[in-house]
Amino acid sequence: MNGTTGQTRHQDRVWSVAEHLDDVLSKIAPLDPIELQLLDAQGCVLVEDITVPVALPPFDNSSMDGYAVRAADTAAADRDAPVSLTVIGDIAAGHGELPAVGPGQAARIMTGAPVPPGADAVVPVEWTDGGAGEGPAAAMRAHSAAPEDAGGEVRVHRPAAAGAHIRTRGSDVTEGEQALRAGTVLGPSQIGLLAAIGRGTVRVRPRPRVVVLSTGSELVQPGEALGPGEIHDSNSFQLTAAARAAGALAYRVGAVADDADTLRSTLEDQLIRADLLVTSGGVSVGAYDVVKETLTALSATEDDGSPLAGGTVEFRTLAMQPGKPQGFGLIGPDRIPLLALPGNPVSSYVSFELFVRPALRVLMGLPDVHRPTLRARITDGIASSPQGRRQFLRGLHDADAGTVAPVGGAGSHLIKAMAHANALIVVPEETTEVPADSEVDVVLLG
Repeated sequence: MNGTTGQTRHQDRVWSVAEHLDDVLSKIAPLDPIELQLLDAQGCVLVEDITVPVALPPFDNSSMDGYAVRAADTAAADRDAPVSLTVIGDIAAGHGELPAVGPGQAARIMTGAPVPPGADAVVPVEWTDGGAGEGPAAAMRAHSAAPEDAGGEVRVHRPAAAGAHIRTRGSDVTEGEQALRAGTVLGPSQIGLLAAIGRGTVRVRPRPRVVVLSTGSELVQPGEALGPGEIHDSNSFQLTAAARAAGALAYRVGAVADDADTLRSTLEDQLIRADLLVTSGGVSVGAYDVVKETLTALSATEDDGSPLAGGTVEFRTLAMQPGKPQGFGLIGPDRIPLLALPGNPVSSYVSFELFVRPALRVLMGLPDVHRPTLRARITDGIASSPQGRRQFLRGLHDADAGTVAPVGGAGSHLIKAMAHANALIVVPEETTEVPADSEVDVVLLG
């Protein structure tokens, strides 16, 4: 694009939601994979299939505190006629040498301890004379003789079938089996599995680093008193939280005054820690729309050696409500994507869901970048929707009833309604009214 000529051409065009999203995603590629320690990889996406190097569990072990026995020795056990077995020793978790259990014998065993040779069942301590009327801990203390005290007896009053209370080798996963597929997002359970199979590091795409800033001289930090004409900055908090919920590492810069030099220097400072930049406000046609002023000028200048030089940012009119003005481009020597969102809170959040969140999921290397969309019956009609624009209304979706109810009005400043919504109701461009009980497309937000 050549300077202001290209800007003028694109400003005259009205883009559809799909066209703008396709253009954004076409210029973004997944982040390069890196090797990370397990806990550092939480929330990241695997880029390799993981196979199991050794079976889990790696040996037969007890699932209970009790006694390792031969099942046949307990077949006749009854509360009125318990079977007496000779205790030959103790086996704790991590035990090395294991005593062999012969006919008429038993070995005390703790949960997770390896099953000794000769034993084919575990009798829970509660099924023995030590467990009657006592908890398992007390029962085991009653029969916790040291190994040199072997030769004592335990009375078993309930039979145990072969294999009872034994977790067999490979009953979780077998050696060579696939544990996790490439493309898996690593959560706590996946991290636990990787640790269990002995992986200390894993190859993943890192979580994208997102820098979020609001613009506006009227913005005040929450917690501070408001002066005349001032409002609290909500967008930078909302968008940072949304980026984190999408899986990114998000950094909130806060509010930048309506000054081109301040905005430019702030963006220059943030480039070093950003895989994606998100701004809110200053993208319309007002006299103080500093984002548009600054970044349009950036696109029109030659490379002057500054960190932002040579970038290309376009500002567009989209056929949507809310969120009509949008900006997108690549800035800095590494061509970091920048999405400039409108400043009204609802416009900003809807724009994040439609454009920023999919971009983040592309950076993460996820195949499914879009929120789930389904059909639902709208409980209240929509009397008026703007011709030629795709409208996104806040809604409360009831999955059990298959319905969606509009929440609040259409105003792009009504942030309370957004906080009580769990979906966006989509009204197509050609539709100007929606009767109650008709079906609509619903984008699920949770």
